[in-house]
Amino acid sequence: MSTTGTTLVIGATGTTGSRTAARLAAAGHRVRAAGRHAAPVPGAEPVRFDWYEPATHAAALHGADRVYLVPPVGDPDPAAVMLPFLRQARTAGVRRAVLLSSSAIPAGGPAAGVVHQALPGLFDQWAVLRPSWFMQNFTGTHAHALSIREDGALWTATGSGRVGFVDAEDIAAVAVHALTDEHAPDTDLVLTGPEALGYDDVAAILTEVTGRPVTHRRLSCEQLRERLAAHVPPEFAAMLAGLDRAIAEGAEDRVTDTVRRLTGRPARTFRALAERELRHGG
Repeated sequence: MSTTGTTLVIGATGTTGSRTAARLAAAGHRVRAAGRHAAPVPGAEPVRFDWYEPATHAAALHGADRVYLVPPVGDPDPAAVMLPFLRQARTAGVRRAVLLSSSAIPAGGPAAGVVHQALPGLFDQWAVLRPSWFMQNFTGTHAHALSIREDGALWTATGSGRVGFVDAEDIAAVAVHALTDEHAPDTDLVLTGPEALGYDDVAAILTEVTGRPVTHRRLSCEQLRERLAAHVPPEFAAMLAGLDRAIAEGAEDRVTDTVRRLTGRPARTFRALAERELRHGG
């Protein structure tokens, strides 16, 4: 694929979208950074986009031949708004689509899994990124990051289960390759870091790096659901608790070489992320 086209990055204010847009622009690609509240990305054209406002779609798509898709957050049926948009995108001249999904969701599964299943029938060139849990869940404003700062604790129902946590910077690096390499992956890509860690391991690394004690508080699935239900709708709390149960049962205990294979360098470790973002109060 020619690199002279324009890439529409949806979710350009989010964790992976912002990084993907910035990397594309820095490499000299033409980028349209789309979000509900257009935020400036150096070298990119800001454009307003809302999945639930079809009137914003045509302008965002104008002249784009590639698109990075971040599903609407919290929508249990994103396909209802995404599939009509993707058909419109194909008609408008988009030839390559890269979808952000999750390692926990296969093609045909719930939420983004429906879009994943439909993508190959809509575009000749495509990829689905299926990252494991983000390392950035322990920084910023994520619930884990808040409980680390406020309680010195991580509260999970993962038991001794392990996760191949992945750095969002590595997800973005893979996204750039999937969008711009001459040949699209035309498959789904499970992305992990270089090691699978339990939450006990995470707490130990955070303690060492920050110098502040962090412990892992092990809850039952029911206890976690009740704890979460104080802050989110009961159905969402039950879903999140179920994801922890799956981790406890080994669903995320895996490591892939996808980051190294596509970018030519190894995936970053959690310790490196913690030292980069937390050692100096990040």
